[in-house]
Amino acid sequence: MKRLKVIVTRAREQVEPLATRIEALGHEVVRCPLIELVPAGPAEVDVAGYDWVVVTSPFGARELLRRARGELSRVAAIGPGTAAALREGGVEPAFVPRVSTQEGLAAELPDPEGRVLFAGAELARRHLVDALAADFVPLYRTHGLRPEPPPHGDLVVLASASAAEAFGALHLELPAVSIGPETTRAAGAAGVRVVEEAETHDLDGLVAAVARAAV
Repeated sequence: MKRLKVIVTRAREQVEPLATRIEALGHEVVRCPLIELVPAGPAEVDVAGYDWVVVTSPFGARELLRRARGELSRVAAIGPGTAAALREGGVEPAFVPRVSTQEGLAAELPDPEGRVLFAGAELARRHLVDALAADFVPLYRTHGLRPEPPPHGDLVVLASASAAEAFGALHLELPAVSIGPETTRAAGAAGVRVVEEAETHDLDGLVAAVARAAV
């Protein structure tokens, strides 16, 4: 395995778990957040009457728990990281899909006929809204960041479509590892070459993809 300088682009509050895991593989890590997550939307979220509340990121899970009013029934988390954030806040997720994408969650959600609330990023894709006839409430917005000077490295790790777009705006000719299909599509549209895509769309999948890229 080659020793690489790996650029990790997650938001500042999310960067450390991934960076530490990559360093454990023997790589040098450049911590370079390319997105910033900012709370947005209503000060309170009325969850009463919903059969399911769906969250799709750890930040969104924490914001939901901070603002939820009324009885919180069943909460679905898109993946392990989001589920862990719910548990840290004292809520056990009722459902985590095998495939950590909006499509996977919509396809696997049990009893989806009830009232569903999707609580997520302001500009999140609306697949869950359409597939589940869900209501939507924004909890945060994502801002792209432009570091000066731009980062130097051998490989960049992209854990969201927003990070892919922000990295593409830097016009750096570096290969990328992507967390999943949506991020890979955004990277391609931004002119970024993805050399490995995580097989599971979570932290474990990203770390394994970095390991494959270093062979």
